[in-house]
Amino acid sequence: MKEHLIKQAISILEENFQEGGFTIPCKGLYPFQWKWDSGFIAIGQAHYDMEKAKTEIATLLDAQWQNGFIPHIIFHNESDTYFPGANVHRSDLSPLASKKYKSTGMTQPPVTGFVLDEMYRIAEDKEDILNYIATQIDNVYDNHAYFYTHRDVNNEGLVFIYHNWESGTDNSPIWDDIWKTMNPPDYTFERRDTTHVDASQRPTKREYDHYLNIIEIAKEYHYDDAKIAEHSPFLVLDPLFNAMLIKSNESLIHLYRLLGDTGKVVQLEKWQEKSIKGFNEKLWDDKLNAYVHYDLRKDAPIRFVTSSSFSALYGGIPNQERADLLIQTMMGKFGDEELYLCASFDPQSDRFDPKKYWRGPVWINMNWILYNGLKRYGFNDIAQRVKEDSIALIEKNGFFEYFNPIKKVGDTEKIGYGGNNFSWSAALLIDMLK
Repeated sequence: MKEHLIKQAISILEENFQEGGFTIPCKGLYPFQWKWDSGFIAIGQAHYDMEKAKTEIATLLDAQWQNGFIPHIIFHNESDTYFPGANVHRSDLSPLASKKYKSTGMTQPPVTGFVLDEMYRIAEDKEDILNYIATQIDNVYDNHAYFYTHRDVNNEGLVFIYHNWESGTDNSPIWDDIWKTMNPPDYTFERRDTTHVDASQRPTKREYDHYLNIIEIAKEYHYDDAKIAEHSPFLVLDPLFNAMLIKSNESLIHLYRLLGDTGKVVQLEKWQEKSIKGFNEKLWDDKLNAYVHYDLRKDAPIRFVTSSSFSALYGGIPNQERADLLIQTMMGKFGDEELYLCASFDPQSDRFDPKKYWRGPVWINMNWILYNGLKRYGFNDIAQRVKEDSIALIEKNGFFEYFNPIKKVGDTEKIGYGGNNFSWSAALLIDMLK
């Protein structure tokens, strides 16, 4: 056990914990509470301070909207080190938004269900954690009900995202062809991220114009999902987003049964069956032997392999035969011994960039999802490599936000990029080591 790494990781999480009962992803660059970050952070906290983990999730769920929606950023303070802030997003335009917190009007992958399940797994006092889960689980269920009611336009068990930020994989090359269909205004604004991080590792100004344009369209319709589905130029079925929902459905079913409350299990099982069927029918690409994104505007798949393609393993979505094919694709494209597993985008593509945010670097949260998915299907040797690569990247470079997957670059220079002392890198390393 690498005790020194665990100690370092805990001190990072302690440093990033805020008075309002939430943890920032890192200082400067990300000064607020992020939805999926808080989920992963709570998993790490559960190993050494369960009360903090409980607070993290309770604070997140406290900002839930009346319709069950959970925003991707909750602006707990008035920091000006991040753009676009609360005054750009204007969650108050929605009549359903939280009156207590300012937030964005977009969401992020629904991890909260499986996070509660992970907290249960980690907890020594099962009775205490179940009492806590009983106070929060209906909020998570309401979030799932929101997705199936408002975001499944074709009634096929798959929910759309209307902004690339909702995917969590912000500037992935997946979106490049969608940007070509848009011609947003040339907005005037002052970026904050590039004052903290080298601009070459971040999205471009023109990419930000697209991002802001979609926000303006959503605001025009007061964050009404039906109108967004009609008018947003960006409307995508994302395999990572839907795999996290499916995994969280499974976790809620497990937890409701433990609580002896089976009332909602019937509905969850219906959603689950429909989602897994839809996922396998619509997002599987027979030629690539991988799950891919689907562009609802073009009614066509987006045919690239990304680390999101493999998240289905964590959700238990493929049968064993298909899982075998998926792993052949992964190891064929991403598994070169010269690379750390697992790059966020196909290293054999001309769109691959090993330094630029979601265009190629390794992310610890995606590796954690992959690690657990690989173990689920019995790919234990590859799971071990993912774990060892994750530890090696952090040990050599520090607790960064993302890492260059090319090993030989790491022999001569530091290959950790983005925010340093990054919370989910710390939290998920604790979980992998323990």
